[in-house]
Amino acid sequence: MNTTRPLGRTVAQPRPGLESARARAGALRLAAVLAAALLGLVFAGAPASRAATARAAGTVSLNDTAHLHRTSHHGFTLNEEGSASGTISGSIDIHLNIVSVDRVTAEVSIYPSGSSITGYATADYRSAGAVASFGGAMTIERGTGHYGGAHGSGLSFTGTVQRSNDAVVVHVSGRMST
Repeated sequence: MNTTRPLGRTVAQPRPGLESARARAGALRLAAVLAAALLGLVFAGAPASRAATARAAGTVSLNDTAHLHRTSHHGFTLNEEGSASGTISGSIDIHLNIVSVDRVTAEVSIYPSGSSITGYATADYRSAGAVASFGGAMTIERGTGHYGGAHGSGLSFTGTVQRSNDAVVVHVSGRMST
């Protein structure tokens, strides 16, 4: 439908309902662009490690053994590194502190692919000739990456120390929450 104006100009008049349909389509396009922008901001602002490793919390039953060798020692603290295998495999570091003739403490960090788990242990220590042994409990305090939020207490922490070269074998078992 066309309408003539006084100066001879013709102005197109929209068909009834067409203008509101265009307005709705424009509003939908704007909403889609805003939603995409919002999602982009949410994912851009999230740390890559959290976005890539997001998963439901759960419980892991650990049964791991590590074979370590001394890298250094300071006083009665043995700094050891090696590899762990079992439920969780990876490189492992232990700082084993002999606090008395019958007691040890340890800080244990394991590094499975792209992650870490750190815990602390206390154990009874027995020296018998060439091999010393220890047995006690471990608490898992923290984790990163795939094991972010890891924690647990009352895990079994046992092992031996070859007194000739300070090589250590450690066994950890129990439940850990993630």
